[in-house]
Amino acid sequence: MTKKKWAVASSLALSSMLVLAACGDEEETTNEGTDTEENTNEETDEGSTDIGSTLGTDTTNADEAIEGGTLKVALVAQSPFQGIFSWTLYEDGYDADLMEYTTNAIFETDGDFLATDEGIASMSVDEEAKVVTIKIREGVKWSDGEPLKIEDLMLPYEIIGHPDYTGVRYDADFKNIVGAEEYNAGTADTISGITKVDETTMTIALKEVSPAIASIGAGIWGYAEPSHIIKDIPVAELVEHDAVRLNPVTLGPFKINKIVPGESVEYVKNEHYWKGEPKLDGVVVKVVPSSSAAVALQNGEYDMAVGFGATQYDQIESLENIEILAREELAYTYLGFKLGKMDTEAGQVVMDPNAKMADKNLRKAMGYALNIEEVSDVYYYGLRSRANSFIPPVFASFHNADLPGYTYDPEKAMELLDEAGYVDKDGDGIREDKEGNPLEIRLATMSGDDIAEQITQYWLQNWADVGLNVTLTTGRSIEFNAFYDKVQADDPEIDIFMGAWGTGTNPSPMGLYSNDAAFNFSRFATEESQELLVAIDSPEAFDADFRKEKLLAWEELMAEEAPVIPMNNRLEITPVNKRVKNFSIDYTTDLGLEDVQLTAEEPIK
Repeated sequence: MTKKKWAVASSLALSSMLVLAACGDEEETTNEGTDTEENTNEETDEGSTDIGSTLGTDTTNADEAIEGGTLKVALVAQSPFQGIFSWTLYEDGYDADLMEYTTNAIFETDGDFLATDEGIASMSVDEEAKVVTIKIREGVKWSDGEPLKIEDLMLPYEIIGHPDYTGVRYDADFKNIVGAEEYNAGTADTISGITKVDETTMTIALKEVSPAIASIGAGIWGYAEPSHIIKDIPVAELVEHDAVRLNPVTLGPFKINKIVPGESVEYVKNEHYWKGEPKLDGVVVKVVPSSSAAVALQNGEYDMAVGFGATQYDQIESLENIEILAREELAYTYLGFKLGKMDTEAGQVVMDPNAKMADKNLRKAMGYALNIEEVSDVYYYGLRSRANSFIPPVFASFHNADLPGYTYDPEKAMELLDEAGYVDKDGDGIREDKEGNPLEIRLATMSGDDIAEQITQYWLQNWADVGLNVTLTTGRSIEFNAFYDKVQADDPEIDIFMGAWGTGTNPSPMGLYSNDAAFNFSRFATEESQELLVAIDSPEAFDADFRKEKLLAWEELMAEEAPVIPMNNRLEITPVNKRVKNFSIDYTTDLGLEDVQLTAEEPIK
């Protein structure tokens, strides 16, 4: 079956890409490459199992459809979207959700998230020559009627690799392309490894081939850019250009008709869509705060809510005008520790042996101190379960349910702190550092609804219970965009931080944790970790057993060093009005946005 991508992710997850993006606050859900199917983690609680077994992935509406109509979507968010409608340039997961309606994706993927030949493009790999051949089908048009050209697939590489590119996707994966580093350094005018063969074919020469190629990784890019519109726009100016911000040309089932910056996007159907004309006339997506999303659904203001928070499940579970769909997310939330900085000139992570969080026993203790299990039960109605791994359970071939992870164990946390020399020397109940000086650990976390704030305070109390003085960076939770700006800039006010990653459909952690990954926010970089990451994506890793062995070894290393501690796996819920027909969030569905229909003129109240 062919996997269809839909914008029910959570802040940042690129659906068929290795490149990942940051997810939104776990209490309000994420955006972008976040997806989940059945949770096989042994830590899954009864609530998660019960709820998951009662919620489906497809709408059940069998009524007769009306002609056309407009789908009304609530994008549940505490912040405005940035409005960068380019897969090569965006960083905000909300933008990724918005681009799902217009997606320029060139590959379709199967139930294992591997590229098939059923999309706009197909690819083949010559392992011996280390060359990937990509071919586009004929007859595909952009939303302005212009034919898709092979240059449209080559242009994203020229943008990402350009010396003036300021985005986050020029990374270790991209450097795997022959000639990419020379082009980026300005010593070559083109990427020598990328060649136009004919009007429908290109080749990419790689330094190494790996199984990540089939997952649209290892340097392969999965989206096209309209060269007839943007090829002459300087790369440094692209991110602010109208062709990206106001009127992007697209390949997806819908095209953008009107944008209210940060607030809403109105789409109309793309009559040139390569799979056929969509059944809907259009879609309207509006940003809706989490505090009013449930009431808006109850009142029939929207047909569905993207990014609806698990903490509000009780507000919609009994509504008769909606049905709730659910799936496991390709995502996890995490606790990260700042251990160094990114050398932006060299593009390399540099660890600081004197960082406040440099002692791994301090980090481990903070993981054991968190009562994630109770929070999952009380606040998330069992829609969350403690994560034991960086590989979500939906990756059945690679997820290891036997990893112990960091279960709640305050006694062990205190024992580790005592052994490491973090003891209470003045009898006030708060531990000092190893030299006997006051120890304040500053936590950066994203702002959310009232429940999100309660959960944050609960974490602070967990740490206080084992004698650690943890306070909030800036004195409060931080707005989504400002949060990631501070984390990425290695703001000295941040010692630890809580975030979420949409993993995308490639289980390789290279794009998040390698020595030169822009998303390696903890700034953890060791020779052993890098060697294992390289092995995970090496030619030897075409042997699935070898790849699984290296993934497990890397996860065991990360558990021992604890630069990042996984917190939650997540069951993603999508409330859908009962007038919606032919909609699915199943990863293996044959239904796409072009198939969605409505059976009433307005959402049912």
